[in-house]
Amino acid sequence: MTTRGEKTQAAGRPENGTAAEREIKYKGWKAMPYIVGNEIFEKLGALGTITNLVVYLTTVFHLRSITTATIVNVFNGTTNLAPLLGGFLADTYLGRYATLGLASLASQLGLLIIMLTAAVSQLHPPQCDPGQLCSGPTPGQQAFLLFGLTFLVIGAGGIRPCNLAFGVDQFDPRTEDGRKGINSFFNLYYFTFNVAMMISATLIIYVQSNVSWSVGLAIPAVLMVFSCAFFFLGSRTYVKVRPQGSPFSSIAQVLVAAFRKRRLKLPDDHPEESLLDPPHLSSLISKLSYTNQFRILDKAAIVTPEDEINPDGSAANPWQLCTLQQVEQVKCIVRIIPVWSTGILYQVGATQQQTYVIFQALQSNRHLGRSNFQIPAASFVVFPMLGMSLWIPIYDRIVAPRLERITKKEGGLTLLQRMGIGLVLSVVVMATAGVIEERRRSHALRHHQTVGVTTNGGAVSPFSSLWLIPPLILLGVSEAFNVISQVEFYYKQFPENMRSIAGSFLFCGFAMGGYLSSLMVTVVHRSTGRGQSKNWLAEDLNKGKLDLFYFSIAVLGVLNFIYFVACAKWYRYKA
Repeated sequence: MTTRGEKTQAAGRPENGTAAEREIKYKGWKAMPYIVGNEIFEKLGALGTITNLVVYLTTVFHLRSITTATIVNVFNGTTNLAPLLGGFLADTYLGRYATLGLASLASQLGLLIIMLTAAVSQLHPPQCDPGQLCSGPTPGQQAFLLFGLTFLVIGAGGIRPCNLAFGVDQFDPRTEDGRKGINSFFNLYYFTFNVAMMISATLIIYVQSNVSWSVGLAIPAVLMVFSCAFFFLGSRTYVKVRPQGSPFSSIAQVLVAAFRKRRLKLPDDHPEESLLDPPHLSSLISKLSYTNQFRILDKAAIVTPEDEINPDGSAANPWQLCTLQQVEQVKCIVRIIPVWSTGILYQVGATQQQTYVIFQALQSNRHLGRSNFQIPAASFVVFPMLGMSLWIPIYDRIVAPRLERITKKEGGLTLLQRMGIGLVLSVVVMATAGVIEERRRSHALRHHQTVGVTTNGGAVSPFSSLWLIPPLILLGVSEAFNVISQVEFYYKQFPENMRSIAGSFLFCGFAMGGYLSSLMVTVVHRSTGRGQSKNWLAEDLNKGKLDLFYFSIAVLGVLNFIYFVACAKWYRYKA
C-alpha cells in the first residue's frame, strides 16, 4: 500500500549527472494510457486462462486432483521463478522496453496454443459423463498443452519484473511532480491489477465453465492482442532506460575482492575513511551511506600499496579493489534475503487457497439461494482480490492518517510492520479455513445428502460454499499488508541499477512457495492414508482430512512469524 506522503529513494539523488542522463525527456502521465492499457489487457488475457487452469485440467483433460494440484503448483512456481532471469536480461542486456515487447508476444503465442487445446477436438481427451471412467490425455495432447504453458512462462518471465519498473521509468525522480507520479503509479498499478483479476475470475471464468471452453479461452487470446497493440503504439512516447551492465558482476567482484583481502584488518573507529570512495556522479543511481553491518565485505574496498587507482578514482582492477558504493550495494541485497525468505512460507498458505479451495467449492453447494445459478468454482479466487481492493483505500484514507498521529511515522507503520501484520493474518486465515473445512466435511458425512456428484465421483455436500468466502476476504487483507509491502520494500531497498531484478524478487518468493507447497502436498499425500488412517488429501475431500493439512500450515506460519520478527529487528533500512 503506497500511503500518502511516502517518497521514493530517488528523492535524494543528486542533480548532476552525465549529459545523456540530463537530456532524458520524461513524458510521465502521457505514456500511461499505453502502459496501463498494455497492463490491464495482459492481465485480463493471461489471468483469464491461468486462474481457471485447475478446473480446465480436471474437467477437460480429466486429470486427477492430486496431479492437477502438482502441475498447477509447479507451473505457478516456474512462472514466478522465470522473472529472475527476465529481470537479469532486462537490467544487463535488453532493457525493459525490449524485454516487455518480446515477452508480450510470447504470452500471445501461449494463449493461442491453450485456446487450440480446447477448440480442436484432437488436442484434448474425449468428453465423458459424470460417474464414468474418463480417459486421460495422450502424450501428444499433453505435450501440446505443456508447449503453450511454456510460452506463458516465458511471457511472465519478461513482463512481471519489468512492467512496474518500466512505468516508474516514465517519471523524472528529480522533480516533485515526478516523485508524486511514481507514488500514484503504484496505486494505479495495484488497482488495474485487481480489476483485471476480478474480471478474469468472474466474467471470463463464467464463460469458460458455463458457456464454452473454446470461446472462454479465445477471449483471453483476443484481449492479449489488444495488450500488444497498446504497448507498441506507445513506442515513440516511452522513456527507454538503457541497461546498466551486469549487476551480478559487481556483486561477484565484491565477494572475490573481500575474500582476497580477508586477512586485512579494518580500523575500529570510522573504518569507512580507509575505503575507496570516489566521487559519485550518476543521477540515475543514488549514493549509499556507509553501514557497519557485514564489515567483512568492507575489506573489498581497502586500498593497499599494490592497488592501482584510475584518474577518475575508480580501481584499475575491480576484482582486486572495489568501491564503497559497490560494497554497500551488496550489503543491501544480503540484508534483504532473510526478510525475503519469510515470504516463502507465507506463500504456501496462499497457494492452498488458490488450488484446494476450488476443490472445496466443487464439493459444496454453490447455488445462490433457490436459484439454478451456480458460482463457478474457480471464481472463488476473486474474493482475496476483493478483500485487497476494499482494504487498500480504507487503509490509505482512514487507517493510515490516524496511525500517523499516533506513531509519528509516514504511513503510520513501517513496511516491515505491515509485512508482519500480513503474516499474522495469514495464520488466522489457515486456522479459519481448517475449521470451515472440518464443518463442510462433517456436514456431508452426517446428513448423507448430496446436491450432485463431481467428475471424480465425490459427493457435493449441501454445505453452502459461501462459508469459504470469509477466510478468502481475510487473505486479501493479509496480502494487502504483506505482498504489497514486499513490492515496495524491494523497490526501495534494492540498489537502483537492479530495479528489474528487484521486481522479480517477489515472484521468486512465490516460486519457492509454490515448489514448497507442491512438495508438502506430495509428502502429505504419500505419508498419510497408511493402515487404518485417512489420507488427508484424498481425491474425494469428504474422505480426507484437508482441515489437518490447513492446521499444519497455520503452525508453520506461527514459526515463520517468529523468524520474521528476528529478521525485522536485525534489519537496517537503506539510507
